[in-house]
Amino acid sequence: MHKYPKMKIKNSRLETLRMLISSMELGSQEEVLQELEKEGFKLTQATLSRDLKQRKVAKAASRNGKYVYVLPNETMYKRVSKTSSVSDMMKRSGILALTFTGNLCVIKTRPGYASAIAYTIDEKCIDDVLGTIAGDDTIFMALADYYDKDIVRNDLQDLFPEII
Repeated sequence: MHKYPKMKIKNSRLETLRMLISSMELGSQEEVLQELEKEGFKLTQATLSRDLKQRKVAKAASRNGKYVYVLPNETMYKRVSKTSSVSDMMKRSGILALTFTGNLCVIKTRPGYASAIAYTIDEKCIDDVLGTIAGDDTIFMALADYYDKDIVRNDLQDLFPEII
């Protein structure tokens, strides 16, 4: 019984770590520890090292040449350009843009969010949505012939209210 709350806290901490690394250019463990503390997670350098290893975090050169932490398979151009607090980001689905073209809807997401969003769309069984294919930050959603863009958008807004 005691492990469940600890596991929930750890999962929340790991998700916060993922959000920080994908939205900020953090070059040292000290910087990461400071940002985690701002989000309510006070931990030791050893715990942070284990978390970074578990998340398979590496260092890579940013656009300005500074070495910063990155998530696996993340390229620097995918970084979020404007930063929000992690708690604000975690309240949102991660959808950044929606574009309809022909019988396809392209959905841009924050890095790492596409699969979960596509899964949610597929599970909802929205009329006129034939299926989805997700990458890291992009979803291709196949639409039926003669679909109504406004109806599909409204159905998606029911799932993800922040869609405009």
